[in-house]
Amino acid sequence: MLLETVKIRHAHMYCGLGGGAKGMNRGRAQVGNLQAQFECIGGIDVDAAAVRDFERLSGVPGTVMDLMDREQYLDFHGHQPPTDWREAVPTDILRAYGYRHPHILFLSAPCKGFSGLLSAAKSQSRKYQSLNALTLRGIWLALEAFKDDPIELIVFENVPRIATRGRWLLDQIIGLLRAYGYATAETTHDCGELGGLAQTRKRFLLVARHRELVPNFLYEPIKRPLRAVGDILGRMPLPGDPAAGPMHRIPRLQWKTWVRLAFIEAGKDWRSLNRLAVDEGFLRDYGIVPAGSWRDDILGVLPWENHAMTVTGKGSPTNGRYAVADPRAHEGMHNDSLGVLAFSDTTGTVTSRGFPLNGKFSVADPRLEGAFRGKYTVTEFGEHAGTVLSRSTTAQGCFAVADPRTGYPESSHQNIFRIVPWKDLARTITGATHVAGSALSVADPRYQGEHHNNVYRVVSFKDNAGTITAGGHPSSGGQAVADPRPWDGDRKGYNGSHYGVLAWAQTGKTVTGSGTVDNSFGSVADPRPAWGKDKLNFLRGHYGVVPWNKPCNTVAGSACFDNGYFSVADPRALMPAPTDNCVARIIAADGTWHRPFTTLELAALQNLIDPEEQLELDGLSDSAWRERIGNAVPPAAAEAIASAMGEVLLLTWAGETFSMSAQPIWVRSAMAALMSAQ
Repeated sequence: MLLETVKIRHAHMYCGLGGGAKGMNRGRAQVGNLQAQFECIGGIDVDAAAVRDFERLSGVPGTVMDLMDREQYLDFHGHQPPTDWREAVPTDILRAYGYRHPHILFLSAPCKGFSGLLSAAKSQSRKYQSLNALTLRGIWLALEAFKDDPIELIVFENVPRIATRGRWLLDQIIGLLRAYGYATAETTHDCGELGGLAQTRKRFLLVARHRELVPNFLYEPIKRPLRAVGDILGRMPLPGDPAAGPMHRIPRLQWKTWVRLAFIEAGKDWRSLNRLAVDEGFLRDYGIVPAGSWRDDILGVLPWENHAMTVTGKGSPTNGRYAVADPRAHEGMHNDSLGVLAFSDTTGTVTSRGFPLNGKFSVADPRLEGAFRGKYTVTEFGEHAGTVLSRSTTAQGCFAVADPRTGYPESSHQNIFRIVPWKDLARTITGATHVAGSALSVADPRYQGEHHNNVYRVVSFKDNAGTITAGGHPSSGGQAVADPRPWDGDRKGYNGSHYGVLAWAQTGKTVTGSGTVDNSFGSVADPRPAWGKDKLNFLRGHYGVVPWNKPCNTVAGSACFDNGYFSVADPRALMPAPTDNCVARIIAADGTWHRPFTTLELAALQNLIDPEEQLELDGLSDSAWRERIGNAVPPAAAEAIASAMGEVLLLTWAGETFSMSAQPIWVRSAMAALMSAQ
């Protein structure tokens, strides 16, 4: 069958950034040998930046035009318009659409005055009432512009609350449409279901069908199941990846907001915070501790001729300049150094130095751990998102996500924290904070329930010593020697000081670097009475804290926090102040990162782009981008609406005046509606 292509032209008023136009361009309809091709002929909006975005998304020119009359302008702005401003008239609408007739007119009028984000009292102000009245004026301008060649189908889109807050306006709009020959229907649809999106987006749709030009019933679009938010976000790089562009960055939030998000359970909103136990302003069951921080000169390489930095207990390459440019001949690294194994492959031999630099000790793991409504709400990764609004901040709805991809590079953000339940055990405290940093554990087959064979063994003076190990202690092997050499002079042993105990009134011996009890008089006979019930756990000095502006005590060889005043009250807080704006990664109790959606993710959830695509809207403001994205019509939903309307138009042009469908009737004639009711 040879198909005949028929163009269906659509125009947009209050077009915004062009989501509706982009979607309707993708509409599909076929009746017999007639095939629809949808063509956008223009868009009108007062926002110049939105019009520039419209041109980018729709591929056709847009028109910047203020549709308010002078009284509405004065009420909304609070002052007279500039001298070059004038009221729009019907011929301006014709000019904006290139004097071409549209078969479908899509209007997405400003919804702030009807939105639930605006208080009922504020919605009654002159400012917002004038904005609401703009809906009626726009439809009148369009009807007058094309009164001699009526538009076949009109769709008016807005928030559901317009049916209550704007009832008086809707009644006037419906009366106006009927006066111009249209049958109308008021419906509420979930654009997420119309487009198969990963968000719920309940919208009010007033649909009008010209009774003479389109005698067929208009049927509703097919509904599709909602998708999980992870289906979209899982295809995108992690936030902050430069390859995703400037719109894929985490917003800077107040520290207290980050903490709130971290403690909100996935799938719940801010009210879950009420379940936390708070004593005198502090969380009783949780503590927030840093998971680690970068030192200066991270991953630095020292020249061969320079001196090294101070060697610390955490002297690993990621803690400072602990690498060196070695000019000596390289003897070669292990085979497959830094190799990554495929998930289905076998691993190499497990050695005592199983570190990435020593062989193939990394694996490409395809598994994503975990699968996951409202102020400060966190969305589970496996569920759909809430409606994307023009004021999409974490404090206004379900605009955070429990992101299970916790492998985010630690170098990308500061303030990296982990939440540890109070009752849980701490991790092992070691010199290197990961077992892969050195040979920290060994499966020793020599242990038979007793000590090693060489424990406490004394080596003959002429024999070889055993291997020198990290555990050089008498109980670790033959680490003692029978020394046949006589004492010099007439000393008797260790001057009588070996394991000596000093009297309370005596002076102590010299404090040496190895002042242990077996090397000198390192003990004292304390005549003070034993502890009483009124005594502190330790005497003066134990667990002492030094003020920041005071000197500390003498630094001794055993200067530990429990041996004296060897702690300090440091005013340089590691935690940000509650109102400090920052980007933080706090691993929540469910093991995921509770964070706001990025602007690019909101655009992807709104179906403005595919998750693999980049997008940069006009300007450099995230807040302006988010407002235009939140006001947009999801293209997939607009595509479904266009396809349903295209089918009824093709039926009409093919001479069919009656059609049957399994879908509910969207718009029927008034007479048919009365007969159905009877």
